[in-house]
Amino acid sequence: MTRKKRRMWILLLCGIGLGSATALTLTAFQDNLVFFRSPSDIIAERPTPERAFRLGGLVESGSVERQPAVAGQRPVVHFRVTDGANVIPVVYQGVLPDLFREGQGVVTMGRLGVDGIFRASEVLARHDETYMPPEVADALKRAGHWNPAQGAAPPPATWNTLDPDRQRPGAPQGRTGS
Repeated sequence: MTRKKRRMWILLLCGIGLGSATALTLTAFQDNLVFFRSPSDIIAERPTPERAFRLGGLVESGSVERQPAVAGQRPVVHFRVTDGANVIPVVYQGVLPDLFREGQGVVTMGRLGVDGIFRASEVLARHDETYMPPEVADALKRAGHWNPAQGAAPPPATWNTLDPDRQRPGAPQGRTGS
């Protein structure tokens, strides 16, 4: 084998090795990516129970039910996340952030069970009076609760007044959860 052929084989093997390493890395990243979804996105395309993702929207007014912690366990909280058009029930076991309130923006991390209940492993609340997670802002825009061309996002004081039972003209009909 000549020197030139040997160099070509080495370059070819290095290229195959680098390509394989890149493919394996991208495959590993794809399995661990976590996507944000609004309740309407979940209704349109239900994720598999083993797939972790972020659910974001507003905590529906009147939906928070706290169960006290039993001996040796963390407290359990039931609430519903809405984007104005649809609702997903959520169960979280643990201590909620101090800024968690009804009518406020929230992003939760977890999995959707076969029973349609989202089991959150993490709950994130907004930072201050003016902050709204980008995912929540996008969900509000898609649901028709906020049009950026008409001004700034709705102030937090009005988020509590979102009434998911009231149907907006042209809004899709139907809700899930209870």
